[in-house]
Amino acid sequence: MFNKRVQVDSLRLSGSPEVVVKLRRSARAKRLSLRVSRLDGRVTLTLPTRARVKEAERFANEKADWIRAQLGAQVEQIRPAPGSWVWFRGQRLEIAEGTGRSARLVGGRLEVSAERAGVKVATFLKHAARADLLEASEGYAHDLGVEIGKITLRDTRSRWGSCSYEGNLMYSWRLVMAPPDVLRYVAAHEVAHRLEMNHSQAFWDQVARIYPDYVAPRKWLRDKGQELHRFRFKD
Repeated sequence: MFNKRVQVDSLRLSGSPEVVVKLRRSARAKRLSLRVSRLDGRVTLTLPTRARVKEAERFANEKADWIRAQLGAQVEQIRPAPGSWVWFRGQRLEIAEGTGRSARLVGGRLEVSAERAGVKVATFLKHAARADLLEASEGYAHDLGVEIGKITLRDTRSRWGSCSYEGNLMYSWRLVMAPPDVLRYVAAHEVAHRLEMNHSQAFWDQVARIYPDYVAPRKWLRDKGQELHRFRFKD
């Protein structure tokens, strides 16, 4: 059963472990549905606009075992800090105790002071990601004979990159943790949108022009991309 409601849009499922279920009303929803995020374990119950909260309570309670099974299968999160590690350009990079105000790559390992280590590691990764993505994007733009606008890095949950009609590119900086061919594939994918703002065969033909071997890195993202979200850089 449910304990006292945490807030208007949440329910608390009692038991062990106790689970908070976020409610999300949707005009498009025709039935109740549950989702457990593989990124952070967030449990969301989507319900039609006019559905009653009592219905949501009953539905979630019936699915309690399934919810806990999904949460139990979550991959353990990693908090980068001295003594830990992080993926960097497809390789496992050990993190060691260091000094100074920023993380530094020294002798094949990343040295960082313990205070706010996660934030410093993230800053190091963002700088490397910007350099790699800028180089790849500009190279592919030259190959296709197109112009690109500004490049923005974000920590996105649902997409690895995007291209606006103005030619501005957005990427997830976590791509720098993936193997380099994966990062380059995403850059080629987004630059190709400068010619085809869709995912038609014509679009994939443009991707193939500048990155012929895109099938393997595309599959890597589908199969292993969630691995990059295991890392939590903020407390």
